[in-house]
Amino acid sequence: MTFPEIFSLRDQVALITGGGTGIGHAIARAMHAAGAHVVLAGRRERELAATAAELGERASIAVHDVTRLDTAPALIERVTREIGPVTCLVNNAGINMKKPAAETTDAEFENMLRTHVLGSHALTRAVAPGMIERKAGSIIFTASMASLFGLPGVIAYTAAKSAYVGMVKCYSTEFSPHGVRVNAIAPGWIDTVMSRKALEGDPQRYQKIISRTPMAKFGDTADIGWAAVYLASPAAAFVTGVILPVDGGASIGF
Repeated sequence: MTFPEIFSLRDQVALITGGGTGIGHAIARAMHAAGAHVVLAGRRERELAATAAELGERASIAVHDVTRLDTAPALIERVTREIGPVTCLVNNAGINMKKPAAETTDAEFENMLRTHVLGSHALTRAVAPGMIERKAGSIIFTASMASLFGLPGVIAYTAAKSAYVGMVKCYSTEFSPHGVRVNAIAPGWIDTVMSRKALEGDPQRYQKIISRTPMAKFGDTADIGWAAVYLASPAAAFVTGVILPVDGGASIGF
């Protein structure tokens, strides 16, 4: 296979949770540009429909709440029936909450874990048997800088995103012998609505981020989108169990 075919996602069906906005939107846009049929899954139909309309052909939507764990098999069955087998699952849907650890309630913590950890496991468990049977597939998790080092004020989010690191390692050891690769992208500080909200009214936090990021800027959502294309493409055929930081150097900066 030659360039650019080695990075092509032609004939792939990519299911992207949280695909209507932010990083999920960017992943969908990049994968669509690389030739995949993208299925945007999320709770807000209007936002999903707007993104699908923007992309045009080879873009579909599926209204789905990842916290309703028992509905995951039906989502995979529906996509398989209407479009084709899911060849790439992107576990991207998530929420954030900025709150001191000592004030974070059990219910808030549980909700964070249910959205990120249990929700992604339910979909992975639903999609994996088909991928294993076909001996091909790619599963990608959207991790975080919180997966790599401590951040103040986000204990529940940190727990959830740190869990992704262990999940990727375990899934990859089980699935990779069957041709199914499992990886994660750990975005640094990316310019999104969620990141702006997290930094709202906290200029010191913003300056701290910039000062410890060697490239001295926030990333663009497209940076994450193209990284996801690489991990899903034939170019990454021998890449599994990896947590890929896309962070302007933040994870290695002073």
